[in-house]
Amino acid sequence: MDSADYFARCAELRSNLARLPSLAVAFSGGVDSAVLLHAAVEALGDRALGVIADSPSLPRAELVQARALAEAIGARLEVVATGEFADPRYTANTPERCYFCKQALFEAMRAVARREGIAALAFGEITDDARDDRPGARAAREARILAPLADAGMGKAEVRRYAREAGLPVWDKPAAACLASRLPTGTPVDAARLARIEEAEARVRALGFALVRVRDHGRRARLEVGSSELQLARSLAPRLGAALAAAGFESWELAAYVPPGERASAAGSEQEA
Repeated sequence: MDSADYFARCAELRSNLARLPSLAVAFSGGVDSAVLLHAAVEALGDRALGVIADSPSLPRAELVQARALAEAIGARLEVVATGEFADPRYTANTPERCYFCKQALFEAMRAVARREGIAALAFGEITDDARDDRPGARAAREARILAPLADAGMGKAEVRRYAREAGLPVWDKPAAACLASRLPTGTPVDAARLARIEEAEARVRALGFALVRVRDHGRRARLEVGSSELQLARSLAPRLGAALAAAGFESWELAAYVPPGERASAAGSEQEA
């Protein structure tokens, strides 16, 4: 990464944000939205607000961590309940699930913005995201949600560098996705199944794993861990099996997690993340 390009992109990001009267940022606690919220607070102060969506698809641990991160950034944070579970188009879990989820998020954010007198909404899209067909990004464009990071030409490398230099603890955090992404396309999204997935992943992480996905295939779980952790997973197979059984799975298989961008096909990249 060329440092001159990096500094130019950071300067463009700050300049673009400073021109806004006020901004609400869709905040998940991941590195992209954390960088956007940090830059917005630097540019706008109290005129910047983070908004995090709270629903059964968000692990409780992630919500706790996001609250702590917003506090460390010095940002105001609004936690809003979103209504995607009341939308049968979302719970049907078609390839458009993320579209309906983001629609619900942006509707909730607009309500907050109206109440707080905030002029603009933004989310943490980066240039790398353009490689995939993302239903959520389409929902954002239709709702005229700003994408300041992408507009400034910032990709994952720039975002992680910014986060590291800003002292954000999530600078090297693995990519995350909502719990609904663990269900195969067409399997209805159900709060009880998401709770089981959340419990299973928490139990696996407690054994020392950093990157964990538990794919729910009914009675069978597909456990995915980072490729560097496969050897550890094999050595702990009995304990992993017990952890998954305690969460309600009768059988399981092990595989390496492959990021969406590295998969042979981008189809369904937001469905299974």
